[in-house]
Amino acid sequence: MNLQDRKKKALLFLLLIGIISMLSDFTHEGARSIYGPYLGLLGASALVIAFVSGLGEFIGQTLRIVTGMIADRTKKYWTMMIIGYALNLLVIPLLMFVTQEVWVIAVILILLERVGKGIRAPAKSALTSFTTADIGLGKAFALQEAMDQLGAFLGPLFVFTILGLQKGSQLNGYQLAFGLLGIFAILTLVTIVVARMKYPNPEQMEVSKVSKGFRSNPHFILYLVAVMWIAIGFIDYPVLAFHMSKITDFNPVYIPLLYALAMGVDAIAAVLFGYYYDKVGIPSLMISVVFGSLIAPVFFLVDGTLGLILGVILWGIAMGAQESILKAVIASLVSKDKRATAYGIFYTVFGSAWFLGSLAIGYLYDVSLMGLILFSMSFEILAFVTLYIYYLKAGKLHGKQS
Repeated sequence: MNLQDRKKKALLFLLLIGIISMLSDFTHEGARSIYGPYLGLLGASALVIAFVSGLGEFIGQTLRIVTGMIADRTKKYWTMMIIGYALNLLVIPLLMFVTQEVWVIAVILILLERVGKGIRAPAKSALTSFTTADIGLGKAFALQEAMDQLGAFLGPLFVFTILGLQKGSQLNGYQLAFGLLGIFAILTLVTIVVARMKYPNPEQMEVSKVSKGFRSNPHFILYLVAVMWIAIGFIDYPVLAFHMSKITDFNPVYIPLLYALAMGVDAIAAVLFGYYYDKVGIPSLMISVVFGSLIAPVFFLVDGTLGLILGVILWGIAMGAQESILKAVIASLVSKDKRATAYGIFYTVFGSAWFLGSLAIGYLYDVSLMGLILFSMSFEILAFVTLYIYYLKAGKLHGKQS
């Protein structure tokens, strides 16, 4: 097969993965846009919401070190995808049945949703990485992230529309939205089955290269340290949503609409930064961290709705840039035979750091907003410095040389 045919096959496969991502993100990001106020209505505090958000990421991320190794050893990428997506998405419509008396059930379901993502994420990242040899590291992950965020943009818009049309109580509106999102969960699973039938052995798209491990790779370890700092200082959207729901002159019905705005910005940022990564490498990630460091001071210190909107836009830029580039770097450091495992380790470090950071941020929210701002900014600055050191040591591995 010549280069042109390989590139066409890789693009078609990447498009199918993108459609799966779009439909799934429509479902779980639509739900995620209202987790904060939904749990608040059920009776949860800011600390509980931050704890659930962080614990969900921790469980879902740390599980990936196991699911990544399983995917590498068995090569059952599609099996991991089907099981993971089924759990990730099918628990969401069950949230429509939860009442205030049993609000802990909602917490359990939200945690199970993250477990499902932990099962399928390494396999999905590995599948995407198999297309990078012919498409480009930054471009492949940027295009996949853009499709992700198209769904993540439309899902919250869908939820916003449902909440706007619902004439009953606010809680009833949230429950109806969760139930209707189940339709898109089914569509996602159908698309995965179709993709598996068309591409039963996707790992064959990438020509084997010299095996590159990670256990004694100092570049890989230093990179994970930078990732850890990024995750600790980054504020999760449910905390931002909870803060908005507590502002007296801000209508909570607009919270999913702002999340849709963030996802739209995320999609554009993913493409721009992904292409930029292929040109310059690590400096593109360093720039995204600068945006991340500005989220807390703008969101919490700038008065009025303008501060909320600007903070959410900065959040979307940082998320899009980081989610496309962070995974692309792994593909450049580790060969395909060990890549799902490497992604599992990466996600585990990221999720553990996210959990610890979320706990600290949730606590600081109730104690001192200025303390929260300084905490977030400090770790993002630390991440920037670590990435700069990484760039000096291993920068030539990325960008034009990829």
